[in-house]
Amino acid sequence: MISYKTVNGTITLSNEYLAKLIGHAVTSCFGVAGMVPGSNKQRLFRFFSKKDLLDQGIVVSGSMEHFDVELHIMVVYGMNINAIAQSIVHKVKYTVKDLTGIEVKKVTVKVDGIKE
Repeated sequence: MISYKTVNGTITLSNEYLAKLIGHAVTSCFGVAGMVPGSNKQRLFRFFSKKDLLDQGIVVSGSMEHFDVELHIMVVYGMNINAIAQSIVHKVKYTVKDLTGIEVKKVTVKVDGIKE
């Protein structure tokens, strides 16, 4: 959870909100086939739910001053992975900054699969 104070009060953003916001941004990038569960907890939840969740494969950590994102994705076969990763990093940083006003310091993109 990330909190910061303004002149009008305290604003608190949950990790779930940030993960879904980032999930929308990532899945809209060209060449991304989907998100892959990043932790054992997410893998277990996906096994029982059988739904494609936007917040799976996204790990948000840090505070207002140092905010990091780790992504686990699946890409489409034949696409340039470097170009996809650069597009994702740019889109995530822009989307989070635009909608929350918080600057993302680091985005780590891990390609965990290729879909044909």
